Amino acid sequence: MPKISERQRRILEFIQGFFEERGYPPSIRDIQHGCSISSTSVVDYNLDILEREGYIRRDREVSRGLELKSLAARGQMEVPVIGHIAAGEPIPVPLADAWDIAASAETIAVPRDLTRGRQEVYALKVKGLSMIDALIDDGDIVLMQPTSMVENGEMAAVWLKSEKEATLKRVYAEPGRIRLQPANSLMQPIYADPANVEIQGKVIAVVRQLG
Repeated sequence: MPKISERQRRILEFIQGFFEERGYPPSIRDIQHGCSISSTSVVDYNLDILEREGYIRRDREVSRGLELKSLAARGQMEVPVIGHIAAGEPIPVPLADAWDIAASAETIAVPRDLTRGRQEVYALKVKGLSMIDALIDDGDIVLMQPTSMVENGEMAAVWLKSEKEATLKRVYAEPGRIRLQPANSLMQPIYADPANVEIQGKVIAVVRQLG
């Protein structure tokens, strides 16, 4: 690879360490503080050089749109983190269209094997313990495949239209109603009118947040 300055090498090391600790790339301001750089414009200048020399990829439309070429070579991909989802009682979400993948300012790098070739995968941060028996803990991240239909028993992000709330549950179609079942023996299911339920996506993988 081409020769780079000591500052640029420190930036690369910081990006790598930040990713390994957090599971997603740093923002420009994170790099500024972490590398004791005077301004974000200086960070941006050095990132431009690193991109030109082939060390990183950048998406300037995304706040954490950095990817180390070495990560890409190991089969990593960026997935947008588009919000939180309740694994407990439903939590308010402003509007269904607020889950806008294109507008997401945060991403997480995950192995491509986790998505198994699926397109338009997105991620949600989990709040609550209602899915703990399915090994989904508070603070974990779930990878979601966009879909409006699921099979009985599949875990899904469910939008409750009248309440303008979203929840993460196993979905069961029953006569005249939808049962949203927690994976926690201490919690009761939620029953909803089918007309009030919109499936936003189904869980395809869980990213465990350690520490």
